[in-house]
Amino acid sequence: MGRVIKSKLRTLLIMEMLLAKSDEDHRISTGELMDMLKANDISSDRKSIYSDIETLTEWGMDILYNKEKPAGYYVGSRDFELPELKLLVDAVQVSKFVTHKKSRELIGKLEKLTSSPQAGQLHRSVLVTGRNKSVNEQVFYNVNSIHEAINENRQIEFTYHEWNLEKELVPRKDGARYVSSPWVLTWDDENYYLIGYDGKEKKVKHYRVDKMKDITLSKQARQGESEFKDFDMAGYSRQTFGMFGGETENVTLECRNELIGVILDRFGTDNIIVPVGDDRFQIQQKVNVSGQFFGWLVGLGPGVRIVHPPSVAQSFRERLEQMIARSEED
Repeated sequence: MGRVIKSKLRTLLIMEMLLAKSDEDHRISTGELMDMLKANDISSDRKSIYSDIETLTEWGMDILYNKEKPAGYYVGSRDFELPELKLLVDAVQVSKFVTHKKSRELIGKLEKLTSSPQAGQLHRSVLVTGRNKSVNEQVFYNVNSIHEAINENRQIEFTYHEWNLEKELVPRKDGARYVSSPWVLTWDDENYYLIGYDGKEKKVKHYRVDKMKDITLSKQARQGESEFKDFDMAGYSRQTFGMFGGETENVTLECRNELIGVILDRFGTDNIIVPVGDDRFQIQQKVNVSGQFFGWLVGLGPGVRIVHPPSVAQSFRERLEQMIARSEED
């Protein structure tokens, strides 16, 4: 190997070792760098080490030297700080749409963005959480295909799946192909969703990405441009409980004052709050009326009631009566 090539390789190996092994609490001495180079059959001396460090610093690496024992060099700042990597690891770990296998792979890659001693802290944080995870390994390819379709203004076709009693994901509609014009990808209720336009039913619909399989891009251009021109994703999430569909209604709720925090957390602070007496208030919100919406109301207990429209209030009463009757069957 030529002298010039070995010189360049020496610089790269020093950079690699500093990135992999050093941080403010773990410094690498000049002697340790020379031993590492010797193990890779590259000769060096202190002068060449100093020159390489200077080259890397001029290139943009933040390499610092601490004279306190144990003295040595270390990387001062990186693209990601340790707290930022912990945040990313936690996000990967709690994401239900990411499988256990893919979680381990992603976290392994994140660990390479810091020193190996600090990477141990990321690894320990993985062990403290256990969440239900997706079993669909296609989810990352699905996201890529959906982005591709959005960028190329094309519809997509896919099969959509649901769980059976054998804990298997099986195709809906006997494996019939679904068609959608994809417009938005969103993360809601700890799952990834595609928001698209159904040209056949002339309506906006959403699908869980981890339940989509065998996505192909159609030659047909997307539909629904007018529906998504001023699409309010935040508003759509507020009105759709658990991403369950339903007829959209302007619902007026009357709540006890102590529920104001719960209401604002759910619907945001843009709505008008109308006081009713000293202990209650009313709020009007557009919602998709579904079983999930009624379940949310049940969780709030007697502190909330549906004021308007009467049809939704009646549907809620009927749902409660059905549940009571079912519980009394035996």
